[in-house]
Amino acid sequence: MGGIALAVMLLITVLSVMNGFESELRERILGMASHVEIISPDNRLADWQSLQQQIDARVSGVTGSAPYVSGQAMVRAGSRMSGVMLRGVVPQEEKTVSVVGDSMVAGSFEALQPGKYGLVIGSGLAFDLGIGVGDEVDLMIPTASVTPAGVVPRFRRFTVVGIFEVGMYEYDSGLVLMSLADAQALYRLDDHITGMRLQLENMFAAPQVARQLSLQVQPSLYVTDWTRQHANFFHAIATEKTVMFIILSLIIAVAAFNIVSTLVMVVTDKQGDIAILRTLGMTPRSIMAIFMVQGSLIGVFGTLIGVILGVLLSINIETIFPILERLLHTDLLSADVYYISQLVGELHRSDIVRITVMALGLSFLSTLYPAWRAARVQPAEALRYD
Repeated sequence: MGGIALAVMLLITVLSVMNGFESELRERILGMASHVEIISPDNRLADWQSLQQQIDARVSGVTGSAPYVSGQAMVRAGSRMSGVMLRGVVPQEEKTVSVVGDSMVAGSFEALQPGKYGLVIGSGLAFDLGIGVGDEVDLMIPTASVTPAGVVPRFRRFTVVGIFEVGMYEYDSGLVLMSLADAQALYRLDDHITGMRLQLENMFAAPQVARQLSLQVQPSLYVTDWTRQHANFFHAIATEKTVMFIILSLIIAVAAFNIVSTLVMVVTDKQGDIAILRTLGMTPRSIMAIFMVQGSLIGVFGTLIGVILGVLLSINIETIFPILERLLHTDLLSADVYYISQLVGELHRSDIVRITVMALGLSFLSTLYPAWRAARVQPAEALRYD
């Protein structure tokens, strides 16, 4: 019972932690990456205001939409340089599709005003360049300008007006935001944009909304959603969960094998008692049922105890983990190394049902061989020397 309970508890706890890890990463990624995007391959989406009004009016489940201009750039501060992804946004509308406005650690997101040439950068990039709010940086884009001195990259001086931190290294160290009008002027796009970013009430409806939009927008536009953009990442997490489930299931198999060995020993020890029951008229089927019930009860109670302990541990993992770190005097999940510096448990009913059914099934199967051996005991042979 103890072996099965321990195995079930570990399996439930590990899967709940991985579920929490997946949800936390998904929230952080989707905090900056939109649920659905409408993209113009040539960065020339015209009349986007009408498209935005059409989406807000006709597409159900959309809670926010924002235009953007996207491109690659190089940021220089003194002798330090770094390649970044540039995004031109409208601050008031960008807040409806991302959490960057709520993740400011210095300055103001609303300071991105047209014509002011301000930048909002990630905390990691600010640290790498050694700059802060109010400092000036040179931003260069891979688009050439023809001058009397020849062909040179296009660049402009910007002022840092804000610093954000969303907890994802990819964004904190490689993304800069500027006013949409400033980005259009920098790339000479007139009133054109790269695309539209949409936020949905239900993120898991993104594939359906993307298919619906692809039938409504111009054929030259590309519609994608977060499940396509980050498919490989979430598939990798799903594969890890499957592998962990299989590996930890072997612990339950070992515990079930202990039931086999225990019942075989009981059958060997109780051969005389079994023979007496047979001489009193009990059928082999009844003998077999006795040992099957005994083994099944071990599995039922072990599984029940394991489920209770696993659920309690998963619910309280956020409280237990810091206590464990204090007792060991170490930082088990350093924020400098890992995306997530704390464990978060997220129980799924389907996982508990799967684990329970598997544990009970293996426990039942482990009773068949010992019960079959007990049913084959011959009374005369067993009582010959008694």
